[in-house]
Amino acid sequence: PLTPRGLGVTFFLQKKENSYFFGIHPIALVACMQDILLAEVLRNGVVESRHAGAYVVADAAGGLVAHGGDPDRAIYPRSAVKALQALPLIIGGAAARFGLTSAELALACASHAGEVMHTQTAAVMLAKAGRDVTCLECGTHWPSSGRAARALAAGGLAPNALHNNCSGKHAGFVCTAIAAGIDVPGYVEPTHTTMRAVTAALGEVTGIALDHQSPATDGCSIPTYKIPLLALARGFARFGNGAHLSAEFGAAAAVLRAAVAENPLMIAGHNRFDTVVSQALGAAAFVKTGAEGVYCASLPSLGLGIALKCSDGAARAAEAAMAALVARFLGPHPVLSGYAERPLTNWNGRIVGAIVARVGG
Repeated sequence: PLTPRGLGVTFFLQKKENSYFFGIHPIALVACMQDILLAEVLRNGVVESRHAGAYVVADAAGGLVAHGGDPDRAIYPRSAVKALQALPLIIGGAAARFGLTSAELALACASHAGEVMHTQTAAVMLAKAGRDVTCLECGTHWPSSGRAARALAAGGLAPNALHNNCSGKHAGFVCTAIAAGIDVPGYVEPTHTTMRAVTAALGEVTGIALDHQSPATDGCSIPTYKIPLLALARGFARFGNGAHLSAEFGAAAAVLRAAVAENPLMIAGHNRFDTVVSQALGAAAFVKTGAEGVYCASLPSLGLGIALKCSDGAARAAEAAMAALVARFLGPHPVLSGYAERPLTNWNGRIVGAIVARVGG
């Protein structure tokens, strides 16, 4: 079997006696046929690459407003649901007990770039709960910010768990556990009381029962569950205006949305899509990336949520498609149009092509 990156389909070559047979895996073919074109890469006006996938726009009741591809396609949302996973931090009382600031709450929702402001904020969150970096179970990687990584290396320093893009989320988990009087070690495991609360919150907002599902493991070691795109869009519509949520869930969601709008650099970092859109649109849109070409968004004033998946996992296509979809419903904005049709440059800074969204019309 062979699955070329970007095609979203598995080919196979089979030998029978002295003959070879070439074909497409039937299940993969069905999935491929359900995908739609999300974005194209152009060079000199010629299509050089195509990115396919699916998207859903829904209201808080689960009403399908728009879609391309299969709305019931179940995906691992990965980091796109961090804000939903941060709800117990507020509902359980940890945010109030430890006096977490809006910047700290925004970091709990973030996939940050490992800049100094991010690592310092995560460290302060832990210190407020009487802990330090040694209790984090997210693992270690170099900052995704090239500038931050070079500065770290130039200083002869190695990264630690604070540089992990999920350290803010994990600091939130630690605070949640301590505020509830729960032992911290093992908090990433599906059976840990804190992670059960996080999973329950995710299920409550999306309307999907997750406790019977065998989870996969995310990059930062917490469980990640398969959720249909329609349910994700519905969940982010609810996260955006509190409709179909309990009063405490709705209030917690409003606090987190406001925290991100007030501290856009915390949700991602300099020159990152989530941050740039938040800086431009403020509270009008909450957007959050997930690994492998996933994006989710809330449009609070319209009561809508968006979820999309690029089948080949390409972040560039997911960003372009999300920008086009947000512009489709909120109206044009220079930042959105700049991502929906983004120039591509070479190492000399010359514009050599563009990546163009195909879902915004």
